[in-house]
Amino acid sequence: MINTNSVTHTGLSSCSGEFLDAKLESCFRSSVQAQHIRQLRIALFVTAGLFLVMGLFDYLLLGLSETFLRLVVIRGVVALAFLVLAVALARHPQLLVSDIPLNAACLLLITSLILIVPLRTEIIGAQLTPAVAATLALYLFIPNRIPWAFACCVYLSAGVLLAFYSTGLVELQGMVGATLALLLANVIGLLASLRLNRLQREQFTSLLAERETNQRLQLEIKERQRLEEELRYLAQTDGLTGLNNRRWFFELAERELKRSRRDGTPLGFCMIDLDKFKAINDKMGHTAGDKILATVAALCREELRDTDIIGRYGGEEFVIALPESGPADTYKVVERLRARIEQYQFPKEFVDRNLTVTVGMAQVAPGETTLAPVLARADQALYVGKRRGRNIVIVDAHCSKEAVLN
Repeated sequence: MINTNSVTHTGLSSCSGEFLDAKLESCFRSSVQAQHIRQLRIALFVTAGLFLVMGLFDYLLLGLSETFLRLVVIRGVVALAFLVLAVALARHPQLLVSDIPLNAACLLLITSLILIVPLRTEIIGAQLTPAVAATLALYLFIPNRIPWAFACCVYLSAGVLLAFYSTGLVELQGMVGATLALLLANVIGLLASLRLNRLQREQFTSLLAERETNQRLQLEIKERQRLEEELRYLAQTDGLTGLNNRRWFFELAERELKRSRRDGTPLGFCMIDLDKFKAINDKMGHTAGDKILATVAALCREELRDTDIIGRYGGEEFVIALPESGPADTYKVVERLRARIEQYQFPKEFVDRNLTVTVGMAQVAPGETTLAPVLARADQALYVGKRRGRNIVIVDAHCSKEAVLN
């Protein structure tokens, strides 16, 4: 990736209008390669067509003479070479990277223009117009580098003037006029080409700066989204167990309560408390206690459905909401969960005995519109289980025994 800071400080050459940084210049030329190929192919086709059309004027002027046949050969070679190069560029765009194919075609065109001058001496003055037009075209319409374009145009101007002089049909005044015309065409073409080069590269620099700004903004947006996700996670999640924290559990449970009332589906709740957890903390240390809480949270997640909602209620106490779960289904889930924790072999450095939990279970009663009553019943059932000796699931009295056993 190009650093736009280096672009700003690198600058442009005053002689060629190109970037002083070779890597940046290569990047620019790669970015405009497709455009330059289209431009060059159009120029090649147009030039080939003009050369062939000019053959008709040669015939009208010279007839079927030896000179005409020489002109036909010259024009045919140039037109064929240009057509071949145009087709080759379409199939092999990398040809434009090298200066050789393009400049070979330019030299062929220039040489043909010079050779035509002594073959049509009867209209020698009209040969100046194609030379001037070719000079401007080489600067402006051929995507060549300025040093090459300048060298080609100097060769064209010198060759045409020498051809004029060799014919002996152009007077001194005419030679001076031709020299001035070609000199003016070179100056105008060179300055225009230089300015065009600078404008294209300044535009490219602005585009790079804009792209970098957009990329930086995208990175900032992604970073902000990441931070928002992180803040959302921290706001919703208990840092120790990875479960929903108390506030987020209540928000999710309230949604399920509204859905339960709307759809008429059952909704079960249970409160889970780790038995004699304070003694474990005092004996084994808080680090061991934290590991146990995290392990119990993981065991709970494994036994619950994706639709069930579990949160850390506080300390060693957890709360679970089971949507679309009647008394029998809720009891089966929490009893399986109680047995799973009792049978789990915790590392000896965490706890020196089998860990057990006591569970209080309750169902949302008809007409209840808040969570407070059902959670209070589940909590009351939990304390009943504690008084009965722990490691048990106690069902709220509002749930009939038959409903649980069904």
